[in-house]
Amino acid sequence: MIHAYDKFFLSDVQKNLGFACDFAVNGCNLAPDAFYDFFIASKVAAGIEIGSPVFICGCSGTELALTIFERVGYDCGKDFFDDDSILFHKRPEYWAGWILAYYQWNTGLSFAKIREFISLSKIIQLYNPLHEAPEEKFIEVMNEIIRNKTKSAGTNLHRLRKAAGLTQKQLSELSGVNLRTLQQYEIGSKDINKASGQTINVLAQVLRCNFYDVMEIEVED
Repeated sequence: MIHAYDKFFLSDVQKNLGFACDFAVNGCNLAPDAFYDFFIASKVAAGIEIGSPVFICGCSGTELALTIFERVGYDCGKDFFDDDSILFHKRPEYWAGWILAYYQWNTGLSFAKIREFISLSKIIQLYNPLHEAPEEKFIEVMNEIIRNKTKSAGTNLHRLRKAAGLTQKQLSELSGVNLRTLQQYEIGSKDINKASGQTINVLAQVLRCNFYDVMEIEVED
């Protein structure tokens, strides 16, 4: 998949989001999920997703948090600090932000989409024992959480395929979309909204539906 920014910058993004979470929760006594909601509402999350230089490599973790607070009108009551390391050690809240950035970069899912499946407080609860495991293990756990939650609700692609009476393999063969990629779209571990127009169009043709029916969006009348 094509990433919004180079892997060279990933460690900086992880560190900064980790410190931002720690600063918000432990420094400002903000509930983890409230911070996650602020993060999304401020559009800082969207800035990271598209690789905006100011959020990728142009600020520290505390600057990131303070930018989020300023954009949503939240007064954290704290002075500004330039050096993140003076404030916090790598606590569970830091790890949660750190690993969340890693998961978002690797899957391409938006932070808002991830929020639909798991809250920041739940990610913090995964600190033990996952903070000592390879990052890939967290991806496996997260994908399983998403898979289980999707089974009850189901993505549009999953419902459309079932309605058409096709197996995943059949849909892959008819559309030319890689089977593994198709499976990831169905469980939501890969955002189908970021697929190419050609991919979505050929799926819609095979499933005999509207282009937008395949995507996970609501179309206004």
